Amino acid sequence: MSAGDADTAVDPGAYDFVVPPAIHVGAGRLRELGRLAAGLGREAWLVAGARGLAACGGRERVAGLLGDAGLALRHVATGSGEPTVAQVAAAWTDLPCEGRDAVVMIAIGGGAAIDLGKAVAALATNAAPAADPEQTVVDHLEGVGAGLVITRPPLPLVAVPTTAGTGAEATRNAVISCPRRGFKKSMRSPLMVPRVALVDPELSRSCDRGTTAASGLDCITQLIESFVCRFRRPLPRALVLEALPRAVAALPRVLADPSDLAARGAMSHAALVSGIALTNAGLGLAHGVAAALGVECGTPHGVACAALLPVAIRVNRRIAAGDFALLERTIRGGPAGGEAAEADAFIERIERLCAAAGTPLRLRDCGLAADRLGWLAANSGGASMRGNPVQLDATELEQVLREAY
Repeated sequence: MSAGDADTAVDPGAYDFVVPPAIHVGAGRLRELGRLAAGLGREAWLVAGARGLAACGGRERVAGLLGDAGLALRHVATGSGEPTVAQVAAAWTDLPCEGRDAVVMIAIGGGAAIDLGKAVAALATNAAPAADPEQTVVDHLEGVGAGLVITRPPLPLVAVPTTAGTGAEATRNAVISCPRRGFKKSMRSPLMVPRVALVDPELSRSCDRGTTAASGLDCITQLIESFVCRFRRPLPRALVLEALPRAVAALPRVLADPSDLAARGAMSHAALVSGIALTNAGLGLAHGVAAALGVECGTPHGVACAALLPVAIRVNRRIAAGDFALLERTIRGGPAGGEAAEADAFIERIERLCAAAGTPLRLRDCGLAADRLGWLAANSGGASMRGNPVQLDATELEQVLREAY
């Protein structure tokens, strides 16, 4: 190897680590919203849904917090369910044209509202007005359009999650679906990571039991899949080893007692960590199939992940048994046992947790018709499936899904 070759050789241990520049976690910290936003702009544009605003005390309280810091508030987009191409296009098209250099975007709600905010903030600085705004959105999504990329920093974004699940406050992508075209894809760039993640676990008290269960299992799925992903990295794995035991213990407590703020704090922390972990490593089978299941059946993302998590870990056991055993030891504590027994104990632990949460356990319970299993297998792909420890072709995946039907 020449000296020049040595200079350009890729270090097999090299990796990047992307996180929000500022992370603020703790009960009651919503009161800091104005101060944090004022460091990024002079006018606040709000993306939120009714539930997100209600969790924060209503639009008037949010406006008051921002007004105390000298920021005017403009509600520019309303989230409703998982964001679609049409919703993103409409919100982007309706943005005011002037004064964007002084704007800070505030996204309040679950992962869907935060993803909507991220997508709109990115398009605001990266796309010119277009005759077909929906096509412009599609052209910025992975694998379905013209492959346009985010090259300029989006409007600075403060993400305020009101659920404890997706970790969208720490991710570099926005998941956008298109019911008309039949896909769910990501707009993705390291530039899309929110500038501020403001995580106040008190806000998750607004979630009903079903949302709490599905969000919590989405979070746990992300922690597990990023830990065993083919593209796993040391820093995310270290974070997962700290957060997953807390989440596994906290979720049953929150479901039993929604007022348990300590448990909610553990889940909010774990959700944040899960977003950091998936952004810097990847995911796997559960998320790869969940996206297609959402397109086919309209299954909420967290519900789909909850149904698929036990399937994914059983499929991956033959490669990831050592990792599953390590997770079990970390959760359980105490002396080490045999790897095989500990891996099996971990799988059984997760299956019990999913059953106790009350989310669907079989694909048929998500509304999937048996004759659509082939379609589901053929349309489950993308980055998540590429990260799965066990690589499956469509025929192999269909057989796995039949066993889970």
